[in-house]
Amino acid sequence: MPGRVQGKKVFVTGAAQGLGAAMAAALAREGARVALADVNFPGVQQQADALNARHGDGVAFAYELDVTDEQQWIAALEAADSAMGGLSGLVNNAGIAGGKGGIEEMSLADFRRVMSVNVDSVFLGAKHALKYLSRSQPASIVNISSIAGLIASHNTPAYNASKAAVWLLSKNIALYCSKKGWDVRSNSIHPTFIDTPILDPLRSLLGKGEAEAKLGRQVPLGRIGQPEDVAMAALYLLSDESRFVTGSEVKIDGGISAM
Repeated sequence: MPGRVQGKKVFVTGAAQGLGAAMAAALAREGARVALADVNFPGVQQQADALNARHGDGVAFAYELDVTDEQQWIAALEAADSAMGGLSGLVNNAGIAGGKGGIEEMSLADFRRVMSVNVDSVFLGAKHALKYLSRSQPASIVNISSIAGLIASHNTPAYNASKAAVWLLSKNIALYCSKKGWDVRSNSIHPTFIDTPILDPLRSLLGKGEAEAKLGRQVPLGRIGQPEDVAMAALYLLSDESRFVTGSEVKIDGGISAM
């Protein structure tokens, strides 16, 4: 049976580990070719090699990419388009938590760094990928935001602001593409606590079991999520199953936003 994204060609950032690696693996498993990009090139090359070993040579390609660097975006997208014979999907996943303290304590440098990695990356990715995506319609952009982009806390000003920006920028891109008459969709995904390295600082502080239990107590379903939970949402949005879904947000939050 053909996979759910058979024939799709998808560029995934932050793919050396965590959500990016899980999404790339799910896409390859369901028939897509994937370009994995990360500032950690050895890590992303290892992920690509593993996918090629599992699914056959030419399924996965690795690229070094600092998502805040416009020239690196231009070069990586051009290389990926050439290697895969087109580009029909973009996953803007790279992001950081970053920055310490509330609004009075956080430095301007920390605030700007979080905004650059989390927001500039989405702007640059979409800006430079659209010329390729518009040639491979139907196409799809998936931007990884966070439940923190919809629900604020008292001590994460940069993370809240950046992930909220990703949410509305995703809608702006959706309307832009529609206005152009393109069959290019844009949606955002909003996870809560997921079992990825972003939780490692809390695990180091409290221990793995207590850290995950503490976070799980904040979730109505009583547990943190798994990377595969997010990967399955991305797979749907990148597949033709979601041809009539654009400008939307998908919450992967165990019910937090329902409270």
